Amino acid sequence: MSAWLRRLVATGHQRSEEDYELLPSNSAGSPASAFNKNRRRSARSLLYACLHLFTVRRIAVALVSIPLLMVVGVLWSGVPPSYEDIRLFERNLPQHNVSAAVVNARTGNEPKYLRFPGHLWGHGLNNILQEILLMSQLAYLSNRSYVFEDYVWSKLPFPYTIYDFALRPTRMPINAFISGPSAGGPMSGPQAVSSEFWDSVCPKEKRRIITTEGAPPSKGTDGSVLMDWWVQRLAKVEDSCVEIEQDSLTDPIFDKYLFGGKEILSLWPGLSASPILTDFMWSPLVHSAIFRNFPILQPYSAKVLYDSSTSGVLPGLVAVHLRRGDFKRHCARLAGWNSEYMGLNQFPSLPDKFDPTPYINTTREDEKTEYYFEHCLPTTEQIVERLRKVREDHPSLSRVYLLTNGWGWWLNGLKDALREDGWADATSSLDIQLDAAQSYVGMAVDMAIAEKAEVFVGNGFSSLSSNVVMLRMAKGLEPASNRFL
Repeated sequence: MSAWLRRLVATGHQRSEEDYELLPSNSAGSPASAFNKNRRRSARSLLYACLHLFTVRRIAVALVSIPLLMVVGVLWSGVPPSYEDIRLFERNLPQHNVSAAVVNARTGNEPKYLRFPGHLWGHGLNNILQEILLMSQLAYLSNRSYVFEDYVWSKLPFPYTIYDFALRPTRMPINAFISGPSAGGPMSGPQAVSSEFWDSVCPKEKRRIITTEGAPPSKGTDGSVLMDWWVQRLAKVEDSCVEIEQDSLTDPIFDKYLFGGKEILSLWPGLSASPILTDFMWSPLVHSAIFRNFPILQPYSAKVLYDSSTSGVLPGLVAVHLRRGDFKRHCARLAGWNSEYMGLNQFPSLPDKFDPTPYINTTREDEKTEYYFEHCLPTTEQIVERLRKVREDHPSLSRVYLLTNGWGWWLNGLKDALREDGWADATSSLDIQLDAAQSYVGMAVDMAIAEKAEVFVGNGFSSLSSNVVMLRMAKGLEPASNRFL
């Protein structure tokens, strides 16, 4: 056995200077002393090299260059459009006639307005859209003009902010996303007006502010009871310019508990018959993206893309909403909260139910988490299996469109798996071609496609899926055409 091997296997052996006897020595001293001198010399050499490399000048250049490179990186994604053409469209709506409003006020025919200055902002489109629809419904039932606002992502005093290392508009006109009564479109009742017009006809001294004092709490209150209370409250007010003082971020009159629970279902009979939903439309900008991507959607006739009736569906297409990203964390929270599907995803007529009851108040935490993730953040294999079952129930389906914020590499693997499972084609949000203006309304484009699909498979915990189901139900599509993961 060699000396090296004996040293490695010897019991209780402690290192000594002899352990380094094979190291080369450049001095007459001991090997350990030579080693230490070499190590100190190497450290000094490294220090001198660093001082030579990181001179004051080079450090200064780096400090200036890094921010410049970051700015270039942000600008590389492009400067967002201003949407001034859409703002001009809003200003020119026929009801935005200040002179006529002044004349009406003098003759005692002054219109009545309802504004919610504390509206939701800084959230995704679908949380804000939910609120817009109920607020405009309240204005409609109160025989008042709803005052619509910009979609506000940030309240910075600049036109753009930075999000995901790219510029993003701080605010956008709501008509970039939607049309119809909630955005100033024609309706059988007082037409909605913009906040800009409101400021012209309702100076501060004319505004009547109503607080939420005495209002029933949104949590646990039946939706119809809550809506009726506010209608009766507003019926007692004769003032033309009325604001409801509420903060949608901290104390909203329509909160997440209403949208997330069955209490909202009692509003459906009135809401589904209201022009707020029956005349709802996506914006011309959104429709332009749909028309641009007709080769991907493969309609049997271009007329289908223009048709908003029940016959205007894309036959053979199943649209699937796959929320990824932050949902990995969110789905775990949903399991911890014992959450159910969003309120409008709990229509009794919908075929797919979610029941976490067997896993509540038990020690089966792993099984509960697995159950939630299967429906909230399913794996590729689970998605393929789920769509296979949906196809068995709807044999006419042959193509898949994936509404998703998932990564491209993951989507490619999923699309390959779907094709291997017999689907003729699989496309996704990443395949849609959008110009600069359309790209910031891409989520609405996805939703418009899902609304037109023959079958929609949603994520029951998502407000996007909830809104798509609502629009499909209002359109008169069969409840059985709305499925969940």
